[in-house]
Amino acid sequence: GGKHMTAHARSPVHGTTSGEAYWGPGDRYVFHVTGAESGDSMFAFDCLVGPGGGPPPHRHLAEDELFFLYEGSIEFNAAERTHVVSAGEAIFVPRGTTHSYRNVGEGNALMYTIYTPAGMEGWFREVFERVRPGEFDMAPPPADEAMIARMLDAGPRYNVEWVAEV
Repeated sequence: GGKHMTAHARSPVHGTTSGEAYWGPGDRYVFHVTGAESGDSMFAFDCLVGPGGGPPPHRHLAEDELFFLYEGSIEFNAAERTHVVSAGEAIFVPRGTTHSYRNVGEGNALMYTIYTPAGMEGWFREVFERVRPGEFDMAPPPADEAMIARMLDAGPRYNVEWVAEV
């Protein structure tokens, strides 16, 4: 651990649909507030989860995570319990808690994700392909082996532990 510093955001941040965006494992992420913009206090992004989309089981050792569903529903597995989180509902996953999620529905699910503190942005930037202009309305690609390999490889650099499914 380094010396404790209190970080302060410098000015209001307007997160828009034209922010930095990435293709994840059946997901599309659009950054709204980064650590650089929030004084490292949070990282917030909008997430479209296509049918079947979502990451394998993992835990964040340094960040708490809040997910808010505003369209569709997503099946979360957190601390070995299954929660179906539907539009208008949220789930809070404390740091160190093993979790995964999957869109088990027929259509896209839309959810807002907030990490506190910030820090996971670098992992998204390192692992995933940028969404280019004109691609925004495309369906997210399914995860391929190369993407999974990058996700697993970069995890330890961003306090992410992948948890083998039993």
